[in-house]
Amino acid sequence: MSNATLDQTTEQFESLFFAPARTYATLTLDYTEKLMAAQFEAAKAYSDVGLSQARAALDIKDAEGLRSYVEGQQKVAQDISERLKDDAEKVAALNQEFVQKSQKLAEDNLKAASKSTAKAAK
Repeated sequence: MSNATLDQTTEQFESLFFAPARTYATLTLDYTEKLMAAQFEAAKAYSDVGLSQARAALDIKDAEGLRSYVEGQQKVAQDISERLKDDAEKVAALNQEFVQKSQKLAEDNLKAASKSTAKAAK
């Protein structure tokens, strides 16, 4: 096998297999990083709410304090519900973005492979 043929084969492997695999791995890693960041952010927010509610419960000293705490629970429940909705939308958007980018990557790789195959056939 001559150097030119070896170089051409190496270039084909790079363009058809290795480069797309690296690109997909980068895409997957970026997606995982964004998803984990969203999950950590959500976990911290929910932990903060839980700790704050526990502290508020410990501060109840009389009937008025209990009434105030119970009234505040409706607002807390509403805030958590809104946060859950927002978090679900954020994850859905991340998933949709990942799928779209993956599909574009697959289409681009298919076009490149077709061009490479046509070029090799000549």
